[in-house]
Amino acid sequence: MTPHTRIYLIRHGQVAGFDQPRYNGQTDVALTDYGVEQYHRLKERLADAKISACYTSDLSRCTTGAGIIGGALGIEPVARRELRELNIGVWEGLSWQEIKENWPEGWRDRLADLVNYRVPGGENLLDVAARVMPVINEVVERHHGQEVLVVGHGGVNRIVLLNAIGAPLAGMFNIEQNYGCLNIIDYYEDGRATVKLMNG
Repeated sequence: MTPHTRIYLIRHGQVAGFDQPRYNGQTDVALTDYGVEQYHRLKERLADAKISACYTSDLSRCTTGAGIIGGALGIEPVARRELRELNIGVWEGLSWQEIKENWPEGWRDRLADLVNYRVPGGENLLDVAARVMPVINEVVERHHGQEVLVVGHGGVNRIVLLNAIGAPLAGMFNIEQNYGCLNIIDYYEDGRATVKLMNG
């Protein structure tokens, strides 16, 4: 069988304000109690995996979970700033409703061109892919033939998954990433990637 590197890619647990859709971006929002519980559930799900390394966004909603799961596995998580969520600029911390009311044109422009549109002071999807994918590629190369945990965000994870299946970034919202979900991607020596589980 062709050797492969397996990445267990998870989204952080539920965060404060989850009940009102908003762009948290790189704002360091707190986990809810349920969000912490979700990490403990993931810890149990991954207990039998042969995970040898853990990489995480450096935002606390990710590092907390990386500590919970990594601690159970006896692994010290490595925080990488490049794995942060999309920087949504002046929209950071605002609810979707607030954005629609105060930035109606920008809201429409972003929906019309999700890949290229940059919120003032923020990033577009190409910017995020340009900083996230080199880290994923580095992890795959460094941990050849091993199993690795990566703790990320909704937007970041979608970009990694789209890349794995060879789909364009414009398909961003064709993929769901629930709080505390698990994805499994196998990366092969010949450059192929197979998504074994998505939003599980």
